[in-house]
Amino acid sequence: MAHIAIIGAGVGGLPCAYEMRQELGKEHSITIINNRDHFQFTPSNPWVAVGWRSVKDITVPLKPVLDKKGINLIVDTVTEIDADNNTLKFQSTSALEYDYLVIATGPKLAFDEVPGSGPGGYTSSICTSEHAATAYEKFQHLLDNPGPIVIGAMPFASCFGPAYEFAFIVDAELRKRKIRNKYPMTYITSEPYIGHLGLGGVGDSKSMLESDLRAHDIKFISNAKTTKVEDGKLFAEELDAAGNLLKEHELDFDFSMMLPAFKGIDAVANVEGLCNPRGFVLIDDNQRNPKFKNIYSAGVCVAIPPVEATPVPTGAPKTGYMIETMATAIVKNISNELRGQAPEKCGTWNAICLADMGDTGAAFVAIPQIPPRNVTWFKKGKWVHQAKIGFEKYFMRKMRKGNTDSVFEVFILKALGIEKLKK
Repeated sequence: MAHIAIIGAGVGGLPCAYEMRQELGKEHSITIINNRDHFQFTPSNPWVAVGWRSVKDITVPLKPVLDKKGINLIVDTVTEIDADNNTLKFQSTSALEYDYLVIATGPKLAFDEVPGSGPGGYTSSICTSEHAATAYEKFQHLLDNPGPIVIGAMPFASCFGPAYEFAFIVDAELRKRKIRNKYPMTYITSEPYIGHLGLGGVGDSKSMLESDLRAHDIKFISNAKTTKVEDGKLFAEELDAAGNLLKEHELDFDFSMMLPAFKGIDAVANVEGLCNPRGFVLIDDNQRNPKFKNIYSAGVCVAIPPVEATPVPTGAPKTGYMIETMATAIVKNISNELRGQAPEKCGTWNAICLADMGDTGAAFVAIPQIPPRNVTWFKKGKWVHQAKIGFEKYFMRKMRKGNTDSVFEVFILKALGIEKLKK
């Protein structure tokens, strides 16, 4: 009997555990390790930060559903991976041995790279449900004390969609209250241009998102390197295409949400030969680490090269559909190994995303993620807003039931009538 340990119970780790149990049956042991006792649906965090959802709405207690699946749960923080001896060490729990390890931790939020940023500083975050709940408290204070708003993404950020979403969601909430005129808004980003998205743009994303920002009276600054944040003031250097200083900005704010850079978590990054210099797990086409053949990885924590070099460093996003295919590939490959066969399943590095914009939305497909592409598709409309609401309900229902369906593929591709785009 083999023991498979999975670190992380997010949109990669939890579905991976469900699929692993379905694929392997009860013959093998599965343990999922998470630093929280619940799953949280990260894509809904922008809604939490303005009160459109509560934290309870987007979380699932892990133990009840995992118990039903016969999956062990350890709620603790991994402090060390002894990859040579196939052992995990924790803050409180006794050491755990494994035969196969799946790393699906998500990222370390590197607020420390910009002094004064983050929930421990002067800017808010929507990267976790806890951060979003804190942002909601600050947003409530803002409603009683109108002032300027700054939203965006800092150097080395890689997932830009939530920043755009949050800017438009805040705009929509203020318009709904008929007080938008009291809140000057600025969107500032490390992307070389609006709509780059860490993908080199998708279709007409540049012109469409620029037009939407203008239509919503949101000023924008791109190619911006945020250098520090003080109480009520954000400092940034705007660069030209060659990386030379074009202009220095000091932006006043009464409320700010800035997405941070991502890195690998310490326990993972500290394993020699496992990660790149930023702490992201190195993987081959089968999601397996080249040095440690019994370690697989999926999700935001894997190493994917940037789509292109940019004056201000940016990373490449890992969207939910991509993460889902990574997890499925891992399950199939570990199953193959247990049967004495070689890993052969590959994840699909295609970007498919639904982005809410308050009362409308944008959907894009980039196949493959890194250009040149076979498919480039970018659409917007109120149907995307409704689709994301529907997808949230669908995904949360599946996670609460421990369902192993390919939720991103089933809903986003089939239900929205764009299944042909993945081919």
